[in-house]
Amino acid sequence: MPKNLAVCSWSLQPTNPADLASKITQTGLHHTQLALDPLAQSEWNTDELLHSFADHNIHICSAMMTTIGEDYTTLETIKQTGGIRPDQHWEQNLARAKANAQLATHLDLSLISLHAGFIPQPSTTEYTTITDRLKALNEVFQSNNITLALETGQEHAEDLLRMLDLPNMDTVAVNFDPANMILYAMGNPAQAIELLKPRIAQVHMKDATTTTTPGTWGDEVPAGQGEVDWQHFFSIINTLPGTVNVVIEREAGDNRIKDIITARTIAEQYLEAS
Repeated sequence: MPKNLAVCSWSLQPTNPADLASKITQTGLHHTQLALDPLAQSEWNTDELLHSFADHNIHICSAMMTTIGEDYTTLETIKQTGGIRPDQHWEQNLARAKANAQLATHLDLSLISLHAGFIPQPSTTEYTTITDRLKALNEVFQSNNITLALETGQEHAEDLLRMLDLPNMDTVAVNFDPANMILYAMGNPAQAIELLKPRIAQVHMKDATTTTTPGTWGDEVPAGQGEVDWQHFFSIINTLPGTVNVVIEREAGDNRIKDIITARTIAEQYLEAS
Protein backbone atom coordinates (compact mmCIF):
# COMPACT_ATOMS: atom_id res chain seq x y z
CA MET A 1 0.00 0.00 0.00
CA PRO A 2 1.34 3.47 -0.86
CA LYS A 3 2.72 5.18 2.25
CA ASN A 4 1.23 8.52 1.27
CA LEU A 5 -2.37 7.21 1.24
CA ALA A 6 -4.38 8.26 4.29
CA VAL A 7 -7.87 9.03 5.59
CA CYS A 8 -9.30 12.13 7.27
CA SER A 9 -10.03 11.32 10.90
CA TRP A 10 -13.25 13.35 10.94
CA SER A 11 -14.66 11.38 8.03
CA LEU A 12 -15.00 8.39 10.37
CA GLN A 13 -17.04 10.32 12.97
CA PRO A 14 -15.09 8.83 15.88
CA THR A 15 -16.33 9.04 19.45
CA ASN A 16 -12.93 8.59 21.11
CA PRO A 17 -9.30 7.68 20.23
CA ALA A 18 -9.88 3.92 20.42
CA ASP A 19 -12.91 4.19 18.15
CA LEU A 20 -10.91 6.22 15.65
CA ALA A 21 -8.05 3.71 15.61
CA SER A 22 -10.50 0.84 15.12
CA LYS A 23 -12.31 2.54 12.25
CA ILE A 24 -9.07 3.51 10.48
CA THR A 25 -7.98 -0.14 10.71
CA GLN A 26 -11.29 -1.23 9.17
CA THR A 27 -10.56 0.90 6.11
CA GLY A 28 -7.30 -0.96 5.52
CA LEU A 29 -5.28 2.24 5.88
CA HIS A 30 -2.50 3.07 8.33
CA HIS A 31 -2.16 6.84 7.97
CA THR A 32 -4.52 9.67 8.90
CA GLN A 33 -4.88 13.42 8.76
CA LEU A 34 -5.87 14.22 12.30
CA ALA A 35 -8.43 16.82 13.36
CA LEU A 36 -6.72 18.53 16.29
CA ASP A 37 -9.76 20.10 17.95
CA PRO A 38 -10.73 17.15 20.19
CA LEU A 39 -7.18 17.12 21.59
CA ALA A 40 -6.66 20.88 21.70
CA GLN A 41 -9.96 21.34 23.55
CA SER A 42 -9.16 18.50 25.97
CA GLU A 43 -12.10 16.38 24.83
CA TRP A 44 -9.62 13.60 24.06
CA ASN A 45 -6.42 12.58 25.83
CA THR A 46 -3.30 12.85 23.68
CA ASP A 47 -1.49 9.94 25.35
CA GLU A 48 -4.55 7.73 24.91
CA LEU A 49 -4.66 8.58 21.22
CA LEU A 50 -0.97 7.85 20.72
CA HIS A 51 -1.27 4.51 22.54
CA SER A 52 -4.31 3.52 20.46
CA PHE A 53 -2.53 4.46 17.26
CA ALA A 54 0.63 2.55 18.27
CA ASP A 55 -1.44 -0.57 19.03
CA HIS A 56 -2.98 -0.40 15.53
CA ASN A 57 0.18 0.70 13.67
CA ILE A 58 -1.43 3.99 12.66
CA HIS A 59 0.62 7.07 11.79
CA ILE A 60 -0.44 10.72 11.65
CA CYS A 61 0.63 12.32 8.36
CA SER A 62 -0.76 15.83 8.94
CA ALA A 63 -3.27 17.83 10.94
CA MET A 64 -6.42 19.86 10.36
CA MET A 65 -7.58 23.00 12.17
CA THR A 66 -11.15 24.26 12.14
CA THR A 67 -12.15 27.84 12.75
CA ILE A 68 -14.82 29.05 15.15
CA GLY A 69 -18.50 29.51 14.27
CA GLU A 70 -18.59 27.95 10.80
CA ASP A 71 -22.14 27.38 9.51
CA TYR A 72 -22.40 25.13 6.45
CA THR A 73 -26.20 25.25 6.22
CA THR A 74 -26.10 27.10 2.89
CA LEU A 75 -23.50 28.62 0.59
CA GLU A 76 -24.43 32.05 1.92
CA THR A 77 -24.07 31.09 5.60
CA ILE A 78 -20.63 29.59 5.10
CA LYS A 79 -19.59 32.61 3.06
CA GLN A 80 -20.41 34.81 6.04
CA THR A 81 -19.09 32.52 8.80
CA GLY A 82 -16.32 30.47 7.22
CA GLY A 83 -12.62 30.57 7.96
CA ILE A 84 -10.94 33.69 9.31
CA ARG A 85 -13.29 36.27 7.80
CA PRO A 86 -15.59 36.91 10.81
CA ASP A 87 -14.11 39.78 12.82
CA GLN A 88 -15.72 38.62 16.06
CA HIS A 89 -13.80 35.32 16.00
CA TRP A 90 -10.41 36.47 14.78
CA GLU A 91 -8.62 36.75 18.13
CA GLN A 92 -10.00 33.36 19.21
CA ASN A 93 -8.95 31.80 15.91
CA LEU A 94 -5.45 33.19 16.29
CA ALA A 95 -5.27 31.71 19.80
CA ARG A 96 -6.57 28.41 18.44
CA ALA A 97 -3.84 28.43 15.79
CA LYS A 98 -1.18 28.89 18.46
CA ALA A 99 -2.60 25.99 20.48
CA ASN A 100 -2.81 23.83 17.36
CA ALA A 101 0.78 24.66 16.44
CA GLN A 102 2.03 23.61 19.88
CA LEU A 103 0.04 20.38 19.72
CA ALA A 104 1.25 19.59 16.20
CA THR A 105 4.83 20.15 17.32
CA HIS A 106 4.26 17.71 20.20
CA LEU A 107 2.96 15.18 17.66
CA ASP A 108 5.94 15.85 15.35
CA LEU A 109 3.73 17.05 12.49
CA SER A 110 4.84 19.47 9.79
CA LEU A 111 1.60 20.28 7.92
CA ILE A 112 -1.70 21.81 9.06
CA SER A 113 -4.55 22.54 6.67
CA LEU A 114 -7.56 24.81 7.13
CA HIS A 115 -10.25 26.70 5.25
CA ALA A 116 -9.39 30.38 4.99
CA GLY A 117 -12.98 31.19 4.01
CA PHE A 118 -14.25 32.96 0.93
CA ILE A 119 -11.60 35.29 -0.46
CA PRO A 120 -12.97 38.80 -1.15
CA GLN A 121 -12.06 40.83 -4.20
CA PRO A 122 -8.63 42.51 -4.28
CA SER A 123 -8.27 46.25 -3.64
CA THR A 124 -10.81 46.12 -0.82
CA THR A 125 -10.28 46.66 2.88
CA GLU A 126 -11.60 43.18 3.60
CA TYR A 127 -9.08 41.64 1.21
CA THR A 128 -6.24 43.36 3.04
CA THR A 129 -7.66 42.17 6.36
CA ILE A 130 -7.87 38.55 5.22
CA THR A 131 -4.36 38.50 3.77
CA ASP A 132 -2.95 40.12 6.92
CA ARG A 133 -4.65 37.47 9.04
CA LEU A 134 -3.32 34.68 6.85
CA LYS A 135 0.17 36.08 7.18
CA ALA A 136 -0.26 36.14 10.96
CA LEU A 137 -1.39 32.50 10.99
CA ASN A 138 1.47 31.55 8.72
CA GLU A 139 3.96 33.20 11.08
CA VAL A 140 2.55 31.15 13.96
CA PHE A 141 2.97 27.90 12.08
CA GLN A 142 6.30 28.77 10.45
CA SER A 143 7.78 29.58 13.87
CA ASN A 144 6.97 25.97 14.78
CA ASN A 145 8.36 24.58 11.49
CA ILE A 146 4.87 23.77 10.27
CA THR A 147 3.56 24.41 6.76
CA LEU A 148 0.13 26.03 6.49
CA ALA A 149 -1.96 24.59 3.64
CA LEU A 150 -5.15 26.32 2.52
CA GLU A 151 -7.93 24.03 1.36
CA THR A 152 -9.39 24.76 -2.07
CA GLY A 153 -13.01 25.17 -3.03
CA GLN A 154 -14.38 28.40 -1.62
CA GLU A 155 -12.73 30.44 -4.36
CA HIS A 156 -11.60 30.08 -7.96
CA ALA A 157 -8.09 28.72 -8.36
CA GLU A 158 -6.97 31.95 -10.02
CA ASP A 159 -8.09 33.99 -6.98
CA LEU A 160 -6.30 31.67 -4.56
CA LEU A 161 -3.09 31.71 -6.56
CA ARG A 162 -3.14 35.51 -6.84
CA MET A 163 -3.33 35.74 -3.07
CA LEU A 164 -0.58 33.15 -2.54
CA ASP A 165 1.70 35.17 -4.82
CA LEU A 166 1.55 38.19 -2.50
CA PRO A 167 4.67 39.14 -0.50
CA ASN A 168 5.32 37.01 2.60
CA MET A 169 2.94 34.30 1.40
CA ASP A 170 5.54 32.19 -0.41
CA THR A 171 5.59 29.47 2.26
CA VAL A 172 1.80 29.03 2.32
CA ALA A 173 0.79 25.85 0.49
CA VAL A 174 -2.38 24.33 -0.97
CA ASN A 175 -4.43 21.38 0.21
CA PHE A 176 -6.17 20.58 -3.07
CA ASP A 177 -9.70 19.17 -2.86
CA PRO A 178 -11.20 18.57 -6.31
CA ALA A 179 -14.70 17.89 -4.99
CA ASN A 180 -14.87 21.24 -3.23
CA MET A 181 -14.37 23.00 -6.54
CA ILE A 182 -17.50 21.20 -7.77
CA LEU A 183 -19.52 21.57 -4.56
CA TYR A 184 -18.95 25.33 -4.44
CA ALA A 185 -19.20 25.74 -8.25
CA MET A 186 -15.76 27.33 -8.31
CA GLY A 187 -14.41 25.94 -11.55
CA ASN A 188 -13.16 22.79 -13.23
CA PRO A 189 -10.94 20.81 -10.82
CA ALA A 190 -8.84 19.44 -13.69
CA GLN A 191 -7.92 22.97 -14.74
CA ALA A 192 -7.53 24.12 -11.13
CA ILE A 193 -5.04 21.41 -10.19
CA GLU A 194 -2.90 22.27 -13.22
CA LEU A 195 -2.82 25.90 -12.14
CA LEU A 196 -2.16 25.25 -8.45
CA LYS A 197 0.20 22.29 -8.70
CA PRO A 198 3.39 24.25 -7.86
CA ARG A 199 1.87 25.06 -4.45
CA ILE A 200 0.23 21.72 -3.62
CA ALA A 201 1.48 20.08 -0.42
CA GLN A 202 -1.41 17.68 0.14
CA VAL A 203 -4.62 16.57 -1.56
CA HIS A 204 -8.01 15.37 -0.39
CA MET A 205 -9.59 12.57 -2.36
CA LYS A 206 -13.31 13.32 -2.52
CA ASP A 207 -15.90 13.25 -5.31
CA ALA A 208 -18.99 15.32 -6.12
CA THR A 209 -21.56 16.25 -8.71
CA THR A 210 -22.54 19.76 -9.79
CA THR A 211 -25.75 21.33 -8.47
CA THR A 212 -28.66 21.70 -10.85
CA THR A 213 -29.89 24.73 -8.88
CA PRO A 214 -27.48 27.69 -9.02
CA GLY A 215 -26.69 29.11 -5.61
CA THR A 216 -27.01 25.78 -3.82
CA TRP A 217 -24.57 23.02 -2.91
CA GLY A 218 -23.52 20.30 -5.28
CA ASP A 219 -23.71 16.73 -3.95
CA GLU A 220 -20.83 14.81 -2.43
CA VAL A 221 -20.83 11.20 -3.67
CA PRO A 222 -18.58 8.16 -3.24
CA ALA A 223 -15.34 8.30 -5.21
CA GLY A 224 -15.87 7.15 -8.78
CA GLN A 225 -19.54 8.21 -8.89
CA GLY A 226 -18.93 11.93 -9.38
CA GLU A 227 -17.33 14.30 -11.86
CA VAL A 228 -13.70 14.20 -10.72
CA ASP A 229 -11.39 12.81 -13.39
CA TRP A 230 -9.26 10.54 -11.18
CA GLN A 231 -6.93 9.50 -13.96
CA HIS A 232 -6.00 13.12 -14.60
CA PHE A 233 -5.94 13.89 -10.87
CA PHE A 234 -3.39 11.19 -10.13
CA SER A 235 -1.39 11.92 -13.27
CA ILE A 236 -0.67 15.34 -11.72
CA ILE A 237 -0.06 13.99 -8.20
CA ASN A 238 2.45 11.48 -9.53
CA THR A 239 4.53 14.27 -11.09
CA LEU A 240 4.78 16.45 -7.99
CA PRO A 241 8.16 16.56 -6.25
CA GLY A 242 8.55 14.72 -2.97
CA THR A 243 5.74 12.83 -1.31
CA VAL A 244 2.31 14.43 -1.35
CA ASN A 245 -0.24 12.87 0.99
CA VAL A 246 -3.42 11.63 -0.70
CA VAL A 247 -5.99 11.82 2.09
CA ILE A 248 -9.39 10.23 1.49
CA GLU A 249 -12.23 12.41 2.77
CA ARG A 250 -15.90 11.44 3.04
CA GLU A 251 -18.26 13.90 4.68
CA ALA A 252 -21.62 12.49 3.59
CA GLY A 253 -23.32 9.13 3.41
CA ASP A 254 -24.24 6.45 5.95
CA ASN A 255 -21.59 3.86 5.07
CA ARG A 256 -18.39 5.82 5.23
CA ILE A 257 -16.00 2.94 5.89
CA LYS A 258 -17.25 1.18 2.76
CA ASP A 259 -16.98 4.40 0.73
CA ILE A 260 -13.44 5.03 2.01
CA ILE A 261 -12.44 1.50 1.01
CA THR A 262 -13.85 2.19 -2.47
CA ALA A 263 -11.75 5.36 -2.71
CA ARG A 264 -8.69 3.51 -1.40
CA THR A 265 -9.05 0.89 -4.15
CA ILE A 266 -9.18 3.60 -6.83
CA ALA A 267 -6.19 5.42 -5.36
CA GLU A 268 -4.10 2.27 -5.08
CA GLN A 269 -4.65 1.57 -8.77
CA TYR A 270 -3.20 4.90 -9.82
CA LEU A 271 -0.54 5.32 -7.14
CA GLU A 272 0.89 1.85 -7.68
CA ALA A 273 1.04 2.51 -11.42
CA SER A 274 3.31 5.49 -10.88
